[in-house]
Amino acid sequence: MHKIIPVTVLTGFLGSGKTTVLAQLLKNTALEKTAIIVNEFGEVGLDHDLLERSDEDLILLANGCVCCTVRGDLVEAFHRLERQRLAGENAAFERVFIETTGLADPAPILHTLMSDPFVTAHYRLEQVISTLDAINAMTTLDQHDEAVKQVAVADRLLLTKTDLAKPAELQELRQRITALNPAAPLVSVVNGEVAIEDFFGSLIFDVLGKSGNVQEWLRIEAYEADNGHHAHAHAHAHSHEHAAVDRNRHDDHISSYSVIREQPVSWAGFSAWLEMISQMRGDDLLRVKGIVNVIEHPDRPVVIHGVQHLFHPPVFLDRWPSEDHRTRLVFITRDIDREDIEATLQVFENRKPRRARPS
Repeated sequence: MHKIIPVTVLTGFLGSGKTTVLAQLLKNTALEKTAIIVNEFGEVGLDHDLLERSDEDLILLANGCVCCTVRGDLVEAFHRLERQRLAGENAAFERVFIETTGLADPAPILHTLMSDPFVTAHYRLEQVISTLDAINAMTTLDQHDEAVKQVAVADRLLLTKTDLAKPAELQELRQRITALNPAAPLVSVVNGEVAIEDFFGSLIFDVLGKSGNVQEWLRIEAYEADNGHHAHAHAHAHSHEHAAVDRNRHDDHISSYSVIREQPVSWAGFSAWLEMISQMRGDDLLRVKGIVNVIEHPDRPVVIHGVQHLFHPPVFLDRWPSEDHRTRLVFITRDIDREDIEATLQVFENRKPRRARPS
């Protein structure tokens, strides 16, 4: 069986330091066998020479509009990498980084990584990392919905230029970020330098290898501490009233919460429920991930992972990763209350497969 290549998506708004972080990381010999895909859109000061990669390992997507066109470009980029590898031109690469344009909603890229047949046969999404500029992040989050999404869907957050920010402002920003995405570790970065262990952590769940750390991937305890926490929590109250009005323009639509089930659920009902909510509210399901205890297979939990309307094929683990056998789901949503998720799941969770009616 051919080796599946892990992919890290590095996102973050214009000027947040993605390229600098990437350039510093690639100096580490542990990452010397890394191919880079850069989605470029007029980013000021973007210097590909900084990346110090050979041409074969660096693929530029010139189109900055991350939509259907770029999805096609991204798939072609992966085809190119594979052709080069088969031809022996870059056979050594063992990892791929995708650096998105600063204006990008990351969802289409994640869709491609999770759904395109060629890509999923050769690559897997390892983690989403987002950079934020500590000086300008508050204003950026106020003004750009895309920046809020970049924070909300990340597995890990890198806070750049922390040495230049005032402590009080930094504390307020940290509170705001934590409200948007309580489970993502927040790592401070100075001059683009981040330790490789801070960048990767103990590594996100390996969907195909089934050997990764599911607890690290879910980080359910971050949600259980304050379940149903909404991003417009009072932690973001601002001393200036007019600023507070603007502050929550995008944030107050985003909610992060967990849903727990103590008893096993019917897979027939649960999968029907997932299909229903993804069809009806897919655009507002920014990210969903979880581990499910199903009645049909009590010894083999199911891992689910979705971005908006698209869900990765469910994966059955060989065994439970811990003594905790509860169904644990994490939701990051836009304008969907936890109560609505709970109520609809309750309707479906005990549903049995429909039997054919006698003729």
